[in-house]
Amino acid sequence: MRIVGHPVLPDLPADEVGFTFNGEPYTAREGEPVAATLLANGVRKLRVSPVAGEPRGIYCGIGHCYECRVWLNNDTQVRACLTPATEGDSFTSERTEV
Repeated sequence: MRIVGHPVLPDLPADEVGFTFNGEPYTAREGEPVAATLLANGVRKLRVSPVAGEPRGIYCGIGHCYECRVWLNNDTQVRACLTPATEGDSFTSERTEV
């Protein structure tokens, strides 16, 4: 479920990187946004709303909203649609207590 050729966009590098999301391993093309990798692997729910507990995922896909925010290495919240996959990173829906 990944676009491999596009008439306007440049091809992604062939190099792959590995990261985890909620403890599950994923493989992305180097530089590919985390949200794109997860979407290509059927992951639609990235977190739940802290107010109503409703599922949240990719909404705008271009960094204007914050619906796709996830925790990077249990330290910083990032927007998954803008954050490139990097080897060894760990992304989670919720921050865990240290």
